Amino acid sequence: MADTAEQVDQNSIDAARQTAATRLKAGDFQGAAQAARSGLETAPDDAETLYLLAVAERYLGDLDAALATSQRLIDIAPNMARAHQERGHALRAAGRLEQATGAYRDAVERNPALFAAWLALAELAPIGSQLSGLARAQTARLKSLPPEIAGAESLMHDGKLFKAEQVCRAFMKRHPKNVDGMRLLADLGARLHILDDAEFLLESALAFEPENVPARLDYIRVLHRRQKHEKALAEAVALHERDPANPAFVSALANERMAVGDYEEAIALYDRLCTEFPEVAENQLARGHALKTIGKAEDAVAAYRTAYRARPAFGDAYWSLANLKTYAFTDAELADMRAAEQDARTPDADRYHLAYALGKALEDREDHDGAFESYARGAALKRAELRYDPDRMQAEFDGQKAFFTPERAASLAGAGAASDAPIFIVGLPRAGSTLIEQILASHSKVEGTLELPHVLALAHRLNGRRKLGDDPRYPGVLADLPGDKLAEFGAQYVSDTEIYRTGAPRFTDKMPNNFRHIGLIRMILPNAKIIDARRDAMACCFSGFKQLFAEGQEFSYGLEDIGRYYRGYVDLMEHWDAVYPGAILRVRHEDVVNDLETEVRRLLEFCELPFESACLEFHRTERSVRTASSEQVRQPIYRTGLEQWRRFEAHLAPLKSALGPELCAS
Repeated sequence: MADTAEQVDQNSIDAARQTAATRLKAGDFQGAAQAARSGLETAPDDAETLYLLAVAERYLGDLDAALATSQRLIDIAPNMARAHQERGHALRAAGRLEQATGAYRDAVERNPALFAAWLALAELAPIGSQLSGLARAQTARLKSLPPEIAGAESLMHDGKLFKAEQVCRAFMKRHPKNVDGMRLLADLGARLHILDDAEFLLESALAFEPENVPARLDYIRVLHRRQKHEKALAEAVALHERDPANPAFVSALANERMAVGDYEEAIALYDRLCTEFPEVAENQLARGHALKTIGKAEDAVAAYRTAYRARPAFGDAYWSLANLKTYAFTDAELADMRAAEQDARTPDADRYHLAYALGKALEDREDHDGAFESYARGAALKRAELRYDPDRMQAEFDGQKAFFTPERAASLAGAGAASDAPIFIVGLPRAGSTLIEQILASHSKVEGTLELPHVLALAHRLNGRRKLGDDPRYPGVLADLPGDKLAEFGAQYVSDTEIYRTGAPRFTDKMPNNFRHIGLIRMILPNAKIIDARRDAMACCFSGFKQLFAEGQEFSYGLEDIGRYYRGYVDLMEHWDAVYPGAILRVRHEDVVNDLETEVRRLLEFCELPFESACLEFHRTERSVRTASSEQVRQPIYRTGLEQWRRFEAHLAPLKSALGPELCAS
């Protein structure tokens, strides 16, 4: 009975909203307002109905009511771009032009495809200003697009990805060579992490229009995300040579110089951008990341501070300071972060960056309850934008166990490439893998690289293009591959990773998620060394929960999710131990902290490397480090992080339940 009543209410709300929209379109503003108010009696917080009411009130000339309704709408749905645009319209009609400009800017920050907001900004911004130029350029761009593509782009920015894809694909069936449509489909693919499709679409677009600069910049960005940095660099160099003064080309080249480890040149390019365009906060942020990578922490701090001064609610700048792990926020910064996070105009991406930064600031002040609440707020926002499915992940773990049996491993002995150069460091993030890498990279025969994506990319490629819900092809497809194909895959891995190396005979790959593909690694590179970086379950999981990752690690934004993932990881590693006895070295972080020399000698012996005392002095090794632990591994071993989770224990019942008593006690 309750379900029936609920359905009646929803039907009533839908009918009222539809009536309001129809009357608004017909110019019956009074009727539209009446229908919207009727719907709001049943659902007072329905965002779409509030939006229609605000529009109707503005057209009726009741600007006080329109402003009140639009503000209420923004309070309820702060990320609804059209709400900010409508408030801008009402403020402009009321003659409050400066506030209207701010509202329009809030709108386009959330949805850069709002033509009316850009048009208003083009008219309101001072002639000759950067905002005026940007608004005019965006207005012209959107006006030039086919209406279907402009609409689909707006849907995409509103988070309606599948609806946007439907509209775009319907258009592309009629116009298969339209480059704007290809670019939009590629953007959708990138947002859904289908990067091979995005790359193919952009290659096709450039085949049709080789001089299309926006498509080429998109192509460089996708190549960068796929870590095809050599190719991306070549594209960026060509663009820069075409027009060395173009800031977009300078930025693209700086990013790719950074990606291949040419840090001095990258920083020089970032310095140039920051000098010429000091108001662009993103340039200052990128410069800070580069400085942090080469160990210039004080200069990085100055760059991050400059970034948030250029854009006061710039959450990523505050989080980058927190992510140094050594920075102490001032009281003034803490107050500014709180105000920005609570401001309804702050977009979600800035909000969750701010929440994580606040968590670190409060934890440093030993306000552990307040810190946990901040971390949890940030995690909830981040989790909402992801599509993590713990059941699907568990099915992936089970699929690996079912396919890679001891019998299959024995039948493939001797297949794959002969190289013993790679040393894979696997496990969970925040488990001490960066410390292990730094120890190994301090050896004269080992080069530390990055969290390389090549194994994950190969697994994705083997899985093929499937619809959501289709059974996976990988790892089963491996059963049909001949030994020479496996050797080819292994040789290709070694070849493709050369861009990150400078000549040492051995190198590390510390992509933690490679633990899910140890069977594949053993098939294509049977002589590679594999190290499992293991950390106490509660310490590892909570450290991961309070870390905002740049990309990936979708399981880490819920205590139950991360606990379940850790259980799956331990279970899968036990399976690999049984299938490949003696092939994996387990290194516990707590053992490294408690007895460094013993663990260093174990590591080197397993990797068949002679002992070198430099590995004990790893914090003195000068090299670039790009992970969250970059500043920590530049210091001697410290014990303070081992039991930090206990200060938050009152909040961690869901994690304990997901892990189970045997892992909580590990």
